[in-house]
Amino acid sequence: MNTKVVEVKELKVGKFVMVDGEPCKVMSIQTAKTGKHGSAKARVEGIGILDNRKRSFVSPVEAKIEVPILERKSAQVLAFMGNVVQLMDLDTYATFELPKPSPEEIEGTLVEGAEAEYIEVVGKKKIVRVR
Repeated sequence: MNTKVVEVKELKVGKFVMVDGEPCKVMSIQTAKTGKHGSAKARVEGIGILDNRKRSFVSPVEAKIEVPILERKSAQVLAFMGNVVQLMDLDTYATFELPKPSPEEIEGTLVEGAEAEYIEVVGKKKIVRVR
């Protein structure tokens, strides 16, 4: 699993964070300073990169949290097999299969022979756009 550890206070809107074991994009951060002997807390809300589900957590700002390392790669669309798309990575020439995304999830039209951009995060892959 490609992750690194940072403090919650270093997170920013638009960056990525692991929430409940899933990589998420940070949508909002609210901080609250508690009483005389308490520590500041942060409420972080995010949307899952792979499944688009909303997740949130509350934690002290000094707490450590995992941040996923996102890799963007290119692949060529080889074939469609029902709800599965067969792709070939343009760097390693390895072939793999991913679920076919809905037209709302990606930019461009997915056709055979097209070049697609996909992300790889924590061992999972997802098509994000077609060039």
